[in-house]
Order: sequence, then C-alpha cells, then structure tokens
Amino acid sequence: MNWPRNRDDTPPHLLESDRAAGFEVTPDYTRFSQMNDMFTRAFWDDSVRNKHSDGFFASYRMEAAPRRGEGFQTRDFALRNAAWRVSDMVSDRHAGEGEREGFQAPLRNDTPVAADKAELGTAEEEAQDIKRIARLFGADLVGITHMDLRWHYSDRPDTRDMTPVSNDLPDGLTHVIVMAHAMDFDLVETYPSALAGAATGLEYSHEAAIVMQLAAYIRNLGFQAVASMNDTALVIPYAVKAGLGEYGRNQMVLTPEFGPRVRFSKIFTDMPLAVDAPRKLGLADYCHGCTQCAESCPPKALPFGAPDFGEEKAAGSPSTQRGVRKWSANCEACFGYWAKLKSDCAICMRVCPFNRRGTWQDRLWRWLALGGAGQAGVRLARRWQNRQGVRPRLKPRDWWANPR
Repeated sequence: MNWPRNRDDTPPHLLESDRAAGFEVTPDYTRFSQMNDMFTRAFWDDSVRNKHSDGFFASYRMEAAPRRGEGFQTRDFALRNAAWRVSDMVSDRHAGEGEREGFQAPLRNDTPVAADKAELGTAEEEAQDIKRIARLFGADLVGITHMDLRWHYSDRPDTRDMTPVSNDLPDGLTHVIVMAHAMDFDLVETYPSALAGAATGLEYSHEAAIVMQLAAYIRNLGFQAVASMNDTALVIPYAVKAGLGEYGRNQMVLTPEFGPRVRFSKIFTDMPLAVDAPRKLGLADYCHGCTQCAESCPPKALPFGAPDFGEEKAAGSPSTQRGVRKWSANCEACFGYWAKLKSDCAICMRVCPFNRRGTWQDRLWRWLALGGAGQAGVRLARRWQNRQGVRPRLKPRDWWANPR
C-alpha cells in the first residue's frame, strides 16, 4: 500500500504526533516492503546473498564457525546460540506455513479473546495497569502510542519461497504497546564477538515470552492483542512516538535509561488506553555533535553528516527507507561485515556515549549531556567525553574469567 498524499490522508492526531516527535515525512512517503530489509534480501537477492551470508545464518544453528580469534571460539558460539534458543523455538513454530514468527510474521495467539469484556477503568488507569503488568513480566521500559499504518510493512515474505504476501492485521486495532528490553552491559562490552551475540539472543528469547504473556493477559480481558517482535511494522517510529527515546546516528533508538542498548517488542490492541507523548530528551541533539559511532564503524556504514531523506543512499539501495528525514546507514556494508564475522556487530551500540553502566559518574555525565545544566553543561559533557574517549573493548577471555 502506498501513502501518496501523506499530509492529506493521515489523521490529524498522527500528524500532531509527528510534530511532537520531530518527524518530517514527505507527502509522497510510501510504506516499506519487508522484502527489502537486509536479512530478507540475503535469501532472495543475488546482489546480497553469497557464501558469507549463507554461513552467517547457518552459524546460528548447528553450523557454528569457531576460529582462533578471541570471542569467536566454540564456547562463544555455543553460548550465543543457546541464548537464542527460546526465540528460535517460537519463530520456528509455523515455519512450514511460511511464517517466521517474531521476525517475518507476527506471533500467533495461543489464547482466544474472552467472550466477555472485563469492566475497565479510565484509559489512564488501564494504561498504568498495562505498564505495571508488562514490567512484572520483565519489560524494562513501556510506552503506548496510536497505531499508524504508515510504519507497517507493505508486505512480508513467505519464508518458504521468499515471495511477498499480505501483511494484514485484524480490523479494529487502535493502539500499540511498545516494550524495551535492556541488553546485558558486560556482554555488549565484548562486541564485536560471537560472545557478545549472546546479549542479543537473550533479549529476543526474553521478549518472546514477555510479549506473548502480555498479549495473553489482554486477550483474557476480552480485547484483541497481536504480539510482535521485529515483524509487521518498523518499531523505531513506534518507540519514539511512545516516548521511550529518540533516534540516533547509529540507527537505533537512544533511551535515557540505557542509551541504545535495548531491543523492542510491541503489541497491537483495541484495548482503550491513554497514549504517551513523544519526548524531547536531548539525546538526538547530542548526536548532532557526536560522530563516535560513525568513526568506530569498521565498514564505515554510518553517516557523518546531518539527517536527510535518504535519497542518496536509497538511490543505490532498496533497504533504505525514503521519505522520512533521518540518519541513514549503508545497509549493504553493515550486513556484509556481519556476514564475514558470522555474528552480529554492535560496535556502534557499545561505543555510544549514552551506553553506560549507571555509576554516579555516569548519571552525572548523562544529566549534563541531556541539558540538565543548560548548554554549558552539554559542552562540559562533550569535553568530558572527548577526554575520556572510547572505552576499550572488554576482552572475551576476561568476561569468561569473571562473568557478572
């Protein structure tokens, strides 16, 4: 589905939310096809698929690629793949029907919608209860926003033959509950390594359980709830609209609590809930004057300049979203590096100044960087960060010697 007249056809409350979030969306914006994300292209696009990409995916099953390099030995791959196991079990449930749940299809519901709706309080009270239950199940951050089809994939792949199929959801859904799941700090400190990939797998496995549990709770109350991880829609605009963070140069949502060190899940529902407002946090402002992630990127895939509408990168890449002003990466260069590593690379996450453990010095720096003491404080934070420099990578052998 195209969105040929974005400003004319988009409901006013979503346009107002765009303004509050700082989004600039062109009138000719069109929805993104999931067929064109890099992970999907690596299965059907001969310009992306090669022995390295095939080896990358195989290494997550029983064809790991251990080597002498520290962090890429047998036990590193073993821990990474074990961390992914619960997520893999969920995503493989209906592979025979062309659905990789949580990644290229929403998670199927195991709980029917109760015949009788529960009596609810106000939308504000129900939103607070939903957040409390989400945190009980294990979510670290929770926000709620309006459903907005502009961010939904125009189609998704049938994973049996990698052909596009419809990406429809049930009628009547109105809200999106967005949850953030913080990754293990010390594992992230070992990027790039297969060991560090355990931090990613752990959170996908955790969020698979959390998002299904919360969806089951809502359905037991008599309302629709579709559990979703990386599938169905772009989560970054939803996370920003739900007030959880701001978009960064490293192509990730920066949260004030964890920086970019989070994974996101979401639930689409018709439950009447109060929504959260996007927040001006100062994270993106700091990004404008910081290029630490771009400087540290081995394949030089991250941008140094100001955000734009993606035309230059999109001209040679179907994996770049057009029509929204933002920082855009060279997706092919990024994924090519992952494929050669045989593991995910999140150096840009590790080196981000907002990725901090949470000591009092870290909290003080964050307060300054986010404008707590005005622009003078931001300048002080920049000088402090420049003197401190990039933390050295935690050696995987040191993690194994003292896993926290």
